[in-house]
Amino acid sequence: MLEIKNFSKTYKGGKRAVSHLNLNVEAGDIYGFIGHNGAGKTTTLKAVVGIMGFDEGDILIDGKSIKKHPIFCKSVTAYIPDNPDLYEHLSGIEYLNFIADVYGVPAKEKEARIAKYADLFEITGSLGSLIGSYSHGMKQKAALIGALIHEPKLLVLDEPFVGLDPKAALDLKNIMRELCQKGSAIFFSTHVLEVAEKLCNKVAIIKNGELVANGDIKEVLGNESLESVFMEVTEHEK
Repeated sequence: MLEIKNFSKTYKGGKRAVSHLNLNVEAGDIYGFIGHNGAGKTTTLKAVVGIMGFDEGDILIDGKSIKKHPIFCKSVTAYIPDNPDLYEHLSGIEYLNFIADVYGVPAKEKEARIAKYADLFEITGSLGSLIGSYSHGMKQKAALIGALIHEPKLLVLDEPFVGLDPKAALDLKNIMRELCQKGSAIFFSTHVLEVAEKLCNKVAIIKNGELVANGDIKEVLGNESLESVFMEVTEHEK
């Protein structure tokens, strides 16, 4: 579903953010992407969803290059950044209708999915209010519904649990599992290692823009916790 092939990104001024990264996220995977602040996680996620160019390598989504087929890749992908920037002059329902129409979701399916997720995240009563009046957590929920509304084949999330109340976080975990059971794939970054350990079937750890561990989570962890493995591989000096 997602192939990151020899991906490298250097910012202006010569700062190398990511160097020769290779990852393969298959349909059905919940793939955790772990690393310290500044390790290259967000840079990678932004390149995957086509909002940041890159120097070397390629990124394939459902077999097509994000460079050569950006519209197709974006049509089957959903992305939620760590701090969603929504259209605050729109009401919640106006925003969700707009997002659904952009992705060409049929009217009946659009209405059903908005109702389903708005009820689940308990924001149905606030959909008529302007997004500018929402709390951070409510904006996060609206962004999640917008991402789920076209049933993406690839869901890319940057720190998705930040700002969510415990119930919403649990609901999101269940949604992630359900999506993958239907054949979608999820690639997400998080600092909450306990969540990643319980939720993911695969994990990658990045340090200073380079991959230091990845694969099936049971193989990566062995008899240790994700926290222990993370500290070992990120604190170890070459």
